[in-house]
Amino acid sequence: MGISHLQYFFLFVATFALVGFLTPIARRVAISQKVYDVPTAAHKTHKEPVPYLGGVAIIIGVMVIAYGAAAIKGFTAHNILLESSVLIPALILGIVGLVDDIRNLRPAPRFVIQTAVGVFTAWILVASNTVGNPTGSKIVDSIITVVWVVGICNSINFFDNLDGGAAGTVAVTSIALFVLAFNGGQYLIAALAVVTGGATIGFLLWNKSPARIYMGDAGALFLGILIATLTIRLKPNAETPWTSLATPVLLLAVPILDTSVAVISRLRRGISPFQGGHDHLSHRLIRGGLTRRTAAVTLWSLSAFFAASSVAIPLTSKSVEQVIVGFAALVWAVLFIKFIQSADA
Repeated sequence: MGISHLQYFFLFVATFALVGFLTPIARRVAISQKVYDVPTAAHKTHKEPVPYLGGVAIIIGVMVIAYGAAAIKGFTAHNILLESSVLIPALILGIVGLVDDIRNLRPAPRFVIQTAVGVFTAWILVASNTVGNPTGSKIVDSIITVVWVVGICNSINFFDNLDGGAAGTVAVTSIALFVLAFNGGQYLIAALAVVTGGATIGFLLWNKSPARIYMGDAGALFLGILIATLTIRLKPNAETPWTSLATPVLLLAVPILDTSVAVISRLRRGISPFQGGHDHLSHRLIRGGLTRRTAAVTLWSLSAFFAASSVAIPLTSKSVEQVIVGFAALVWAVLFIKFIQSADA
């Protein structure tokens, strides 16, 4: 059961419109309930309290459109199960994130829950043979899936430290993921990717600098596990195993870069990797003289470069795709060195 070009377009527009409509409502609810991101912690960079709950609008928009489209399209029980294996874990972590936004959970219980959801997701993917790059060993596939899901989930959460930064980057990744899945005939992944793209761009209308609302942990954790699961389920049409394995990494190269720089910077200074700080890519760009808006556009542009590299892989020959991945890896390494050498706040 395929999905037409027009139906993909409607999925994007419907999610974009619904999230764009729901976000100001979520903002009003957050203000009435005094659910704010108050800049009291040392790592906060905004000056005035900003309402949370933007993630709730994203979650509702994605869930309603995804399941609504499945009902209209008449998906089979098998397809609904595959869709739910992506959306339900994301919903669970979204709820955990919402509780964190309201009550400020400690890192340990959040990490335990993330790991448990990662283990469940790995079990589903391995049992259903839907790992995009299987190694031939169920144990290895399970370990890689858990590490990927938990790692990317935290990367997106860490990356949400700049107006529009995370939302725009996930939007870029989702669009590239849609192209790859669509060209590869993986219509369920393509559909969920285009819905995610529509949701993040609809939210971005209200989250771009100066942000009028934040997605909070609810949105970051929901989007984190959603995009992590979709990328690891993607079957890249690459000529070699290592370029195939590189595809999901390229799709999320900038959040991975941000987390790598921040974590290594903190370890070098003898502080906890989970402790907030002004050591993310956005903070370093702003200290380098960029405005918040320009820093966000810079991160989106870097994401677009790596995403375009991933899209180009299946369109080229074996030798060319190896050059593409090698060049992208070189750019990533240069960026890592440049950012890690810049001064910490």
